[in-house]
Amino acid sequence: MLPRGRPRALGAAALLLLLLLLLIGFFLFGGDLDCELSASWGWGVGRSPGSLFCSLMPRVPSDGRLRPLGAVALDRDPPADHGGHNRSDCVPPRPLPPKCELLQVAIVCAGHNSSRDVITLVKSMLFYRKNPLHLHLVTDAVARNILETLFHTWMVPAVRVSFYDADELKPQVSWIPNKHYSGLYGLMKLVLPGALPPDLARVIVLDTDVTFASNIAELWALFAHFSDKQVIGLVENQSNWYLGNLWRNHRPWPALGRGFNTGVILLRLDRLRQAGWEQMWKLTATQELLTLPATSLADQDIFNAVIKEHPWLVQPLPCVWNVQLSDHTLAERCYSEASDLKVIHWNSPKKLRVKNKHVESFRNLHLTFLEYDGNLLRRELFGCPCPPPPGAEQLQRALAQLDEEDACFEFRQQQLTVHRVHITFLPHKPPPPQPYDVTLVAQLSMDRLQMLEALCRHWPGPMSLALYLTDAEAQQFLRFVETSAVLSARQDVAYHVVYREGPLYPINQLRNVALAQALTPYVFLSDIDFLPAYSLYHYLRASIEQLELGTGGRKVALVVPAFETLHYRFSFPSSKAELLALLDAGSLYTFRYHEWPRGHAPTDYARWREAQAPYRVQWAADYEPYVVVPRDCPRYDPRFVGFGWNKVAHIVELDAQEYELLVLPEAFIIHLPHAPSLDISRFRSSPTYRDCLQALKDEFHQDLSRHYGAAALKYLTALQQPRGPT
Repeated sequence: MLPRGRPRALGAAALLLLLLLLLIGFFLFGGDLDCELSASWGWGVGRSPGSLFCSLMPRVPSDGRLRPLGAVALDRDPPADHGGHNRSDCVPPRPLPPKCELLQVAIVCAGHNSSRDVITLVKSMLFYRKNPLHLHLVTDAVARNILETLFHTWMVPAVRVSFYDADELKPQVSWIPNKHYSGLYGLMKLVLPGALPPDLARVIVLDTDVTFASNIAELWALFAHFSDKQVIGLVENQSNWYLGNLWRNHRPWPALGRGFNTGVILLRLDRLRQAGWEQMWKLTATQELLTLPATSLADQDIFNAVIKEHPWLVQPLPCVWNVQLSDHTLAERCYSEASDLKVIHWNSPKKLRVKNKHVESFRNLHLTFLEYDGNLLRRELFGCPCPPPPGAEQLQRALAQLDEEDACFEFRQQQLTVHRVHITFLPHKPPPPQPYDVTLVAQLSMDRLQMLEALCRHWPGPMSLALYLTDAEAQQFLRFVETSAVLSARQDVAYHVVYREGPLYPINQLRNVALAQALTPYVFLSDIDFLPAYSLYHYLRASIEQLELGTGGRKVALVVPAFETLHYRFSFPSSKAELLALLDAGSLYTFRYHEWPRGHAPTDYARWREAQAPYRVQWAADYEPYVVVPRDCPRYDPRFVGFGWNKVAHIVELDAQEYELLVLPEAFIIHLPHAPSLDISRFRSSPTYRDCLQALKDEFHQDLSRHYGAAALKYLTALQQPRGPT
């Protein structure tokens, strides 16, 4: 056995030898060999959490020359231990910011598709974050309309959102020729120091096509690595683009070595303003454009040209904070394990279709957030006194007053649910304004998608459709439209996704979303299971003009008679005469004639058969026709969820506001057969469900009486009528 003191002596000697080797390495390589914890940075291969190791990346010295270590050696074979390619300065990890420190994030976003990308990016940030966030969104009008609605209805705690008008910033960059697909918006990160509030000192700037795989606070902590002169934190560009010679006559903008990628930026705004950033980048861009025709990579070219002239401005960041999946990426030399990744950047025009050795893993991570239930991200940051989202306190008080033992608790809770709403989920081009134009308004769920193509063939005019979907179903719907020649050709159909939450179908909330987004003077309030006559769109516009509905303050609801077929396949009538022949042959019926005739009997189908001109009908209990009304008509009562009385209540409201009911003699729609919905099945099988619906009807009548006084007395007779189909 060795003496007890001998191992200690050997250990001390080994430690001294290790220190000697480190000093030799320091003088040989001319760099800083500070050590970092693999538990914090995650770059080690085969090391246990907390073990010490070093990784090399060139520090930008005062003379601006990059030394050929680490990241600059990407064109050589990577070292065997993967420890030194495209790495950050080897520095001890900084502690994360306090958990209640507000982190500032800026994003430039324009258009429908970019808005969807922002939402996926935000989901990935929210999933990992432990700090309050303030999002600064530079948007065009389209993106602002979408994202303002989304964040208002998302109601995420400890997230503030500020919007900045991109149109006001365009003159500052419109003089720069840009060949990049992002257009003018791809240059707007250059003007952020002047566009963002003057008291904002630091901000993380992100492209819309990045996905987080880590806590953004770790990225924020890298501000602590900045020297007194450094103002911009960037990851090195992970391709040979700026080295030139990718093809004949390839002339990139000037850059230090491989240059830097601007998909993820740390900006010291206070220092940039003091340094005269605006004059600096404009002077550099003007000089380079004397010999170069345009930017190829938008703002990134100009950032790199400025850094080439003023290299002390940049703080290189660890490459894992911007793993770039471009067509010729060298990113795989940056990481060795999936746990190394912090931010994935889909910076190829091919996006998710880019070819890469590990793209399937990256794509799966992205799709996880794409389809992740955003409702689950409405979680509190415990211990951080953040102001609640607008309306959140009132909502919580209302929910707290509900009695969970109430047999109708499910109905009460569903009425109070605030659903996330993503309006114009797909690109949409509104039709030019026309005085008598009509938008078809309807709602649907995933099991009715098959109706969309037929509806588009029957209705050539604008449509506003609300879809009740989960996050995953929304992506299925997107693919459904993209692969349909009929649907993808229609730019005048606005799809609005209302995200699923709760057990009951919020039918009237969906109708209100679609109705609110209609842009024409009139709306046709329909249901997705009906196909309109091929000529109905043009006939409605002509009827509105002939009846002069927009003059004299006249309030009219045009009734479109409804029919149904029990056959899944039948020849759709092209005229009223053909429809009457099918009706006489028993191939068609007036809608719900066998189950609920009260719903449409006041339309007076016998009179309609012979009618040559519009005729007036009177409201009656349980009447629920499909109507054309002005866009500013009363909204649907959102208390009615699931099945029953949702349209009836709306017609009551129209009658209470003295709308005339005029039946159009040449108009018709036909209901196609389908399996019963879950809510209809529950209505038919559950006495409790029907009792709750009756309770809602009673409350509705009480509210009518309070609002309309004695004029509402006639509606009380509806309480004595049968409760509806069973």
